[in-house]
Amino acid sequence: MLEAIRPFRWDLVRPDQLGSLLDGLPEPDLWFLDDLTDCAAKVLARSGDGELYFVGRSADSVFDLLGGALPDPGRLHLLPLSTASMDSWLRGRLHPAEVAQLRANLSAHGLSPAALARGARPIVFADVVSTGGTMKQLLDILRDWAGDERADWPAVLRRVRIVGLTRRRRTSPNTYRWQQHAGWVRDLVPGAIRNVSVESALFSYLADYQVKLTRSFGRDLWADDGVRDPGRDDNTRRALAEAVAIVEAGRTPAVRERLARTMSREPAIAEPWLRDLVRRLRVAKGDT
Repeated sequence: MLEAIRPFRWDLVRPDQLGSLLDGLPEPDLWFLDDLTDCAAKVLARSGDGELYFVGRSADSVFDLLGGALPDPGRLHLLPLSTASMDSWLRGRLHPAEVAQLRANLSAHGLSPAALARGARPIVFADVVSTGGTMKQLLDILRDWAGDERADWPAVLRRVRIVGLTRRRRTSPNTYRWQQHAGWVRDLVPGAIRNVSVESALFSYLADYQVKLTRSFGRDLWADDGVRDPGRDDNTRRALAEAVAIVEAGRTPAVRERLARTMSREPAIAEPWLRDLVRRLRVAKGDT
């Protein structure tokens, strides 16, 4: 069996590996913190108490904020995966070696079709979404895999949920909603897709301008041992400083209270799991 490859990322909740990496760097400007907190609260509230996988890198800051804030962040996961190069001039079926490595990488995250089919809790994929192309690619990968291994694909689909982070626009009957233009979503259970409308400045920052802590994990790197080595260049250090600051902000009483207050306005607050989480956030707020 192939060994899984996963890009290196520091554990920012327990950052004992950082040493002097942040020495001499200015304090990051978290100008987007309030909007990020509201976004994170809605992502969590709309996750249906599932295992939450942040696909790619765009929503890493949501993961970091929740990692700092939640009393138990064990159901938060980063899923480093970029399918962009599959849709460029390299388009075409993946080579068998690429398929094998990709499946090994996904299995290490508990995302093999066999594991998905026999689980109970929803599996929630969250990402910045424009047309839903990345989500379609991910489900295509899982569907082909299920076919090869004769896994129960309908059982997999019953567990899959999607939370799309979309750019906030003026609401009207003609507002573009990506899932209404994606025929593949009809394979999912009703209500499987939830969107979170994100302020335009934050959306642009996360999707286009933010310096990321890790490299984009496309098909050319799926089998590259080099991604396991930490970066120490200036851009990585600045991204690391911002990510650490976001985790620390998540631990503050103000952010935990804002998360709790925003989640309390969500329809899912009628469900016991979210009421309990809000209560635990407010208890944790007093421990900081």
